[in-house]
Amino acid sequence: MTERRTPKYTDPIRYPQYASQQTRNLRAWVLLVATVLLPGSVQSLFGVRRWARFALSLTLVSWGAIALMAVAALLRRQVVFTLATNPIVLTLLTLWLLVFTVTWVLCFLDTLRRIRVVGLTPRTRLGVLGAGMACVLVVAGGLSWGTVTANSQRQLMSELFAGGLAQRPADGRYNIALLGSDAGKGREGIRPDSISLVSIDARTGETIIIGLPRNLQNVPFPEDSPLHSEYPSGFSCGDECLINSVYQLGEQHADAYDDGAPAGALAMKDAVAGVTGMKVHYYAMIDLKGFESLIDAMGGIDIVSGKRVPISAPIDKSTGRHGPVRGWIEPGEQHLDGFHALWFARSREFSSDYERMVRQRCVQEAMLAQLDPATVLVRYQAIAKAAPDVVSTDIPQLQVDRFVELALKAKSQRIESMNLTPPEVIPADPDYPRVHELIDERITALEEEDAEAAAPTRHLDGGNSSPLPVQLLAAPAPAPELGPGAGQADAQYSRAHPAVPTPVLRPLAQPAPEEVETDREICYVP
Repeated sequence: MTERRTPKYTDPIRYPQYASQQTRNLRAWVLLVATVLLPGSVQSLFGVRRWARFALSLTLVSWGAIALMAVAALLRRQVVFTLATNPIVLTLLTLWLLVFTVTWVLCFLDTLRRIRVVGLTPRTRLGVLGAGMACVLVVAGGLSWGTVTANSQRQLMSELFAGGLAQRPADGRYNIALLGSDAGKGREGIRPDSISLVSIDARTGETIIIGLPRNLQNVPFPEDSPLHSEYPSGFSCGDECLINSVYQLGEQHADAYDDGAPAGALAMKDAVAGVTGMKVHYYAMIDLKGFESLIDAMGGIDIVSGKRVPISAPIDKSTGRHGPVRGWIEPGEQHLDGFHALWFARSREFSSDYERMVRQRCVQEAMLAQLDPATVLVRYQAIAKAAPDVVSTDIPQLQVDRFVELALKAKSQRIESMNLTPPEVIPADPDYPRVHELIDERITALEEEDAEAAAPTRHLDGGNSSPLPVQLLAAPAPAPELGPGAGQADAQYSRAHPAVPTPVLRPLAQPAPEEVETDREICYVP
């Protein structure tokens, strides 16, 4: 009677002991690769159906989601930004990655058991074990990192950004009041040290930063501001009523503002709107002390300094002056950590307010230039941890995706600046209607310049050629120091800085190198 052959002699996957050595070695690599790419597939081969069905479903859905995100990134990347900034989606993603990581590890360990490494040749055994360890480090480590990152992103979105509905652009632009607060020792409450309006073209991402001197007087409030009824002719009481005092003024009238954001910040938004004549959608306030930790989380910033910048000792309360210089930030290309970057932006001794404002702008531009995807990926945990302690804002979660897209567009363009400084704007006696005109002219010039750049090139053919693009050059905004005689500081500033250029329109074909070099002699981003 002929003996019937059983499957164990013909199935090297389930019965490797009956297979040749070469087949066993090949089997080990096939099972390893299958588990790495498709967790659950090996368990399906061995008949562990319930577990295999769960693992394979999880894996196939994950690969499908990755493919869809890749297509969305190519066709409409804002969809990806929307999902990546939605706390609910991020919570689900965190849980999904956690479950998938555990599933992958269990499938991998089960596969190693089924490979039977003792039956492999020594060389293949070392190769499989080495590859297995590498897969654990890369795949399991990557999934664990992704889980932690998704959770950090969820926490960042929940802690940093507000609720509420998104706002539409005004005249095609989003306007954000950027405040640098310094509530350090010896100061009563928050007093913004630096005040700017960041205006972003909602279509192109073209950005202009309008700097406001912190000692502006007679600040007007829009008619819809709670402070307008009390100060219909502006915030005016001499040297004490400066724009950087409006934060505390708002806190004193907190009952008149909604509870969604600090009343002081909302009052500052109203003040910036009154000064610039533009609707201010949101605010972002940076704690200058915590600013150090954010720069450190980024790994520092690179700046080229044109002059020595002093690091001063604390202020002597009896004299109101800084103590002896403790160190210097030398000229040339410098890699600054948080401590030195903060001093570079804030140092006042042996320099003018004009220079200080240029240095502040250099720090802002360096941060934007160096917050590239590689830096964010490598240092995301530290950045996400530092951000909520450094930045506060009323930008809603629903609008973050839009601003992320605009920020990426802005990175590819030059950030323009305009500063409301002497001699064009006198902080002690500003002509606000004229300020509004200057800002309108500047933004109009930038928009025309963008339109010319986007338009097809035309030849000179009998009057059909396009006009020369124009650019509006303006002096960087100083942040004048406060103190006795602040009201007389404007005249002194004008006498001390007669060469500060007044905003003018110039064709690009006729650059003004002496004006362009002014800023670069102070600092620039390499």
